[in-house]
Amino acid sequence: MKTFAATLLLAVFFAAPGTTAGQAKIGWFNSAAIMEKLPEAQDAQHQIDNLIADWQEELAKMQNEWQKRYEEYQTKKLIMTDQLRAQEEKDLQDMDKKIIEYRNKKFGQSGELFAKQNELMKPVQNKIFKVLEDVAQEEEYDYIFDKSGDVLLMYTSEKYDLTSVIFDRMVSFNK
Repeated sequence: MKTFAATLLLAVFFAAPGTTAGQAKIGWFNSAAIMEKLPEAQDAQHQIDNLIADWQEELAKMQNEWQKRYEEYQTKKLIMTDQLRAQEEKDLQDMDKKIIEYRNKKFGQSGELFAKQNELMKPVQNKIFKVLEDVAQEEEYDYIFDKSGDVLLMYTSEKYDLTSVIFDRMVSFNK
């Protein structure tokens, strides 16, 4: 799928008005390989890994405590009064909620892990992007792709920006 996407993108660039294979200079790089080799990125990843390990350990403790309490409940529920059984079930549900809340707080989409990754990795990513822009301008690249994951267009020369042309045509098309 990545190869298809890259081929499609290249075909679009070469088919664009005023662009031929001889005119456009295209390059690629692998940001993941760069991140693996940069000491500051490795340090940031090590900090993130330590946080994850601490949080997973705490989560495992909570889950083990819940499991132990559940097993105790299962063995004693037949001899419990209805009121005591209801209270124990409520306590187990509360513990389960706390586990879910903790997991979401630490590992959810807007959780602490996401924020910490952003805090620690963003400066490194910004440096890579700045160097990428410098290389692109110095070496006169028109397009540069990052092939580390999904093919991403990381740099484009402004001379190929068709936004205003497309917008103008859209405005006249709607009339």
